[in-house]
Amino acid sequence: MVFVRGHRFSLVVAAIMFAIAMISASLASAAAAIDPILAYGARIAGDDARTRIVIDLDREPRFSVHYLANPTRVVIDLPATAFGFPAKDLAPRGLFKDIRYGTMDADSARIVLTAIKPVKMVAAKVQLDESGKGHRLVLDAEMMPADQFADLVSKESWTGDDDAKEVGPVAPVENANPSDFLVAVDAGHGGIDTGAVASDGTTPEKEITLAFAKSLADRLNKQPGVKAFLTRDSDQYLSLSERVTIARQNHAALFISLHADTLKQKDIRGATVYTISDKSSDKLANDVAERENDSDKIAGAEAPAQPAAVADILMDLTRRETQAFSISLAQDVLNSFNGQISMINNPHRYAGFRVLQAPDVPSILLELGFLSNKDDEKLLLDDNWREKIVDRLTDAVKQYRATTVANGG
Repeated sequence: MVFVRGHRFSLVVAAIMFAIAMISASLASAAAAIDPILAYGARIAGDDARTRIVIDLDREPRFSVHYLANPTRVVIDLPATAFGFPAKDLAPRGLFKDIRYGTMDADSARIVLTAIKPVKMVAAKVQLDESGKGHRLVLDAEMMPADQFADLVSKESWTGDDDAKEVGPVAPVENANPSDFLVAVDAGHGGIDTGAVASDGTTPEKEITLAFAKSLADRLNKQPGVKAFLTRDSDQYLSLSERVTIARQNHAALFISLHADTLKQKDIRGATVYTISDKSSDKLANDVAERENDSDKIAGAEAPAQPAAVADILMDLTRRETQAFSISLAQDVLNSFNGQISMINNPHRYAGFRVLQAPDVPSILLELGFLSNKDDEKLLLDDNWREKIVDRLTDAVKQYRATTVANGG
């Protein structure tokens, strides 16, 4: 009997040890899956004919290289990667006039090289460094004839298109009642798309907009009958199409996209509310829309051609009615800001913003201020001013909702 008990005990111990081993292996695997590669060094050298980029990594990555036109870009896709080197170490030069890098999602990162002329990677490889422990991603680019580059792009099986995924509802919406008034709060930019940068050189627009978005969503969720959700709640890249789709899939009654842009005219300051229109209200609105619509290009994502069915929808009565509601929301925001928040001259402007194209969700894009203006920049980085903006926006949403309900909307 002792032997049997001992045998059974041994089996139990073995089973426990096996379970522990499996759990440990699973945890190790999960940790590895979320542990990003560290890019701890970078350098670039060359001229407008040949340019080399070297990036130091703590371990070997899998990567792929793709090409896009209009503008000419080289896209390098990587696994999750933390970019820990100073931005100046990979400042554009040689063949490249713009270099962006950052997170695409939890599992991937991207480097986008915008070239001054047609270009090809004649070498793209990972090799060991001098110590034999670290790795280097080495990218050698050379200029090439335009017709050859066009042929290269045409043969790409990778399209980089930004068709939105089925994102599903996010947490606050899952707890919503059918009667709740749902508000999508969109923090502009994110991930590889940093947006504008404050004069300190370290605070990007994507961080400012996320802080405002989180604060606004929190405040709205404290209002009876209102539920707010974020299109992104972390430093994540979302295409413009994905932002619109997230709002529509979650049946948002409003979409508010938050931004803090820069202008060449540094004396211009104040908040601006934009709504969508086929025709821009003025040159400034047109310029801002063009920059915001370029977010996908900056991230190396190509906007697919708009399907004919969508184009038809955008021209029908639904779109015109939605535009009218958007203008009503914009006016409620301006009324709430009046006398409380500094605003630009003619603070309601309009242009063809792609992020405002939901045909059935009233939408505004709010420029909180301009990082190119010292006074605005100071406010944008001030926690107390953020709360004041959030208060005013919350009142505007409440007013819009009250009016809509009263009119049977």
